[in-house]
Amino acid sequence: MDIFNKIAKKQIYDVVKEKGVYPYFHKLLSGQDVVVNMEGKRTIMLGSNNYLALTNHPKVIEAGIEALKKYGSGCSGSRFLNGTLDLHVKLENDLAEFLHKEQVMTFSTGFQSNLGIISAIVGRNDYVICDKENHASIYDGCKLSYGKMLRYNHADMEDLERKLQSVPKESGILIVTDGVFSMSGDICKLPEIVDLAQKYQARVMVDDAHGLGVIGEGGRGTASYFGLEDKVDIYMGTFSKSLASLGGYMAANSDVVEYVKHTSRPYIFSASMTPANVCCANAALDILKAEPERVQRLANISAYMRTKLKEKGVDIIESTTPIIPIYTYQDYKTFVACKLLLERGVYVNPVVSPATPVGESLLRTSYTANHTKELMDEASTKIKEVIDIVKDMDEE
Repeated sequence: MDIFNKIAKKQIYDVVKEKGVYPYFHKLLSGQDVVVNMEGKRTIMLGSNNYLALTNHPKVIEAGIEALKKYGSGCSGSRFLNGTLDLHVKLENDLAEFLHKEQVMTFSTGFQSNLGIISAIVGRNDYVICDKENHASIYDGCKLSYGKMLRYNHADMEDLERKLQSVPKESGILIVTDGVFSMSGDICKLPEIVDLAQKYQARVMVDDAHGLGVIGEGGRGTASYFGLEDKVDIYMGTFSKSLASLGGYMAANSDVVEYVKHTSRPYIFSASMTPANVCCANAALDILKAEPERVQRLANISAYMRTKLKEKGVDIIESTTPIIPIYTYQDYKTFVACKLLLERGVYVNPVVSPATPVGESLLRTSYTANHTKELMDEASTKIKEVIDIVKDMDEE
């Protein structure tokens, strides 16, 4: 049988394109900002992870330019061999100090970070236990490992304990959870997870991609938010969100970092972060340290928008983070809502099955520290208008 047979069949994306509601790959004609030029039209951006609004900050841009001039466009090799610059070492040291961890190692992308960390730590006869709503990169990291993966129901600590009880006593255990869940915006139950880990001699890893720069003291993330920095064994995070660049990191004790640096295939066999990416991330980190009030501004504008949507009767998932999901329930209604909003100058992200359970499709909206109340008033009015249009629409 030809392996391409499945490709020849009509796919769901073909159907959505035919109906004129395909929501992906819209062209941006400007950089990420609170208002962008999308497909040639002014658009309020409610779909970006540019939480601290640093992608266009002059200091971040200048840092990238200067790195490009001095070091060139890339490193032409892996960190393991010729691809380590003094820039990488500085970023890792600065981030380790900020996160109150002994050592940091950086990866070329956030996705690669989870692949590289989990596949190196979780070996044969080990178990990795995941929240069912963890990011896809965590799942792929588990698949790449030689260990066995168990999943517990989202934020269900009783189910987590049942999974822990099922692990043979001679096996090692790594519990992995998102800190801030990327779709729902809720925060993991880290105190309970830590308690269970101690009870069953497990280690804890937190994916803080959406936590860094968002919650915790000065934006230090989920462990800081709960006062549990010394109880979480591994932090993972990205530079593509709050730190306005591209790449990822692992923060842990030095012995753990050194082990992963010397055993992680995704790390050893990938080219290192480009000089410009490194310096942009470092500049963004410097700004976060110098201007922690950005974290509070982000919280304030997110709370304002949450209140506006609830006042208008829009059905949202409750959270305290800058991720506000809006229920559309059905996939087709979600696609239509995205199209209607874009026509009205508001961009949001569609989240449909299998990314959500059937019947729980969403519009994922996210906010930045530079969004204004005026923009939120405009956007919330248009969201309410569109939600009312699609609410009684027949499913297609």
